[in-house]
Amino acid sequence: MNQTRPKVKRSRALGIPLTPKCVKYFERRPFPPGQHGRARRTTSDYKVRLLEKQRLKAQYDLREVQMRSAFDRAVRRPGKTGEELIADLETRLDALVLRAGLARTIYQARQMVTHHHIVVNGRRLDRPSARLRPGDVIAVADRSRGKAPFVVAAAGAHAPERPAPYLEVNLSGLTARLARVPLRAEVPVVCDEQLVVEYYSR
Repeated sequence: MNQTRPKVKRSRALGIPLTPKCVKYFERRPFPPGQHGRARRTTSDYKVRLLEKQRLKAQYDLREVQMRSAFDRAVRRPGKTGEELIADLETRLDALVLRAGLARTIYQARQMVTHHHIVVNGRRLDRPSARLRPGDVIAVADRSRGKAPFVVAAAGAHAPERPAPYLEVNLSGLTARLARVPLRAEVPVVCDEQLVVEYYSR
């Protein structure tokens, strides 16, 4: 799926709102874009699995090569492949910045990381795909704390309705610590990960 498409159209095509701003548009027109969007469409097993993969990929804003690499790592781990895949994606630095409430969207979280606003264990890290381990501490760099997006974040504007239980967050201090590896039931992504596994295993 073309990642340059407007996010509202992508949300409607995938069946999930990708940003808070998309929610109201999605609720008003919860069907695919285009003149045939309302029509009933026949879907093959392949298309169902492809769509589920695209939905998961879009929620983390990944390229296909990144998604495939995450799947390959998950296959090599001893647990259930689908659950390992979600855990792998959820321990990305940009995903944890989002879950901690430091950013409003995954897109903003990625930008914060690439623009050198985030430090991990006291060292600047500008790679959104970096995987964190339990015990790692995320913080906003000292020189960035006075910038408007972080002042807003510190006030709790982006705090999730259900805090991630695998994160220890101090929003006023603009820090978060990964306490443990996330469990699938705790990760707020809309996905049947087994269909994703079946897509890549075909």
